[in-house]
Amino acid sequence: MATVSIILGKSGSGKSTSLRNLDPEQVALIQIIKKPLPFPGASKWKALVTDDHGLIIRACQKTQRKVIVIDDFQYMLANEFMRRSGERGFDKFTEIGRHTWDVFDAMLKLPDDVRVYILSHTEETEIGQIKMKTIGKMLDEKITLEGMVTIVLRSVVQDGQNFFSTRNNGSDTTKAPMGMFEDDLIDNDLAAVDAAICNYYAITQQAA
Repeated sequence: MATVSIILGKSGSGKSTSLRNLDPEQVALIQIIKKPLPFPGASKWKALVTDDHGLIIRACQKTQRKVIVIDDFQYMLANEFMRRSGERGFDKFTEIGRHTWDVFDAMLKLPDDVRVYILSHTEETEIGQIKMKTIGKMLDEKITLEGMVTIVLRSVVQDGQNFFSTRNNGSDTTKAPMGMFEDDLIDNDLAAVDAAICNYYAITQQAA
C-alpha cells in the first residue's frame, strides 16, 4: 500500500510552492489545471495535464517514479460537475463521487514505496469545520476523502511565511501519525515532508 497524503490550503497558501525542493526528475507531476509553478526553476518540471480520472489512474500505475504529486485535485471534481451541469437528477453526484473514490483507491494500491501527494483547496462548512473542497453535500454524504488517508497537512500563512500545520486544531481535518512531525508548524517543504515520511515508515528514497 502506498503512502497517500493530502495537502490542503487556500489558494496562495503555498501548496504548489512546496514542490520547490523536490527533484523534478524523480517526481511524476499531474496538474488538473495547467499553470506555471510559482518558484524559480519551474521550467524544469514537466507535467501531465488532465482532469480525466481514468487517465490519472493509468498514469500513476504506469510511472516508475516513486513520488507522485496531483495538484489542484478539487478541479477534477469541479470540471466534471460543470461539464455535466445540464444533467438532471442526482446520478452525476454518485458518479463523480465514484470517480474520486476510484482515484484514491488506485493510489492506495500502488507499491509500498510510492508516496502520493494530493494538493487541494479547502472550504469551510456551515459549522465552521475546514475540510477538503468538493462539490457540496451531495458528494460529502457519499465519501469522506480525508478518512481514506493517514496524513493530512494544511498549508497556512503566518506573518507572511508559509507553513504546513501538522496538528488538528479541533475545527479542521489535519492529522499525522504520532511522532512523525515534532512541531505543530513546519516549513512548507514537500521534500522535507517526504523525507520524514520515508524515515517514519523506513522507506528507501531514490538517489537524486
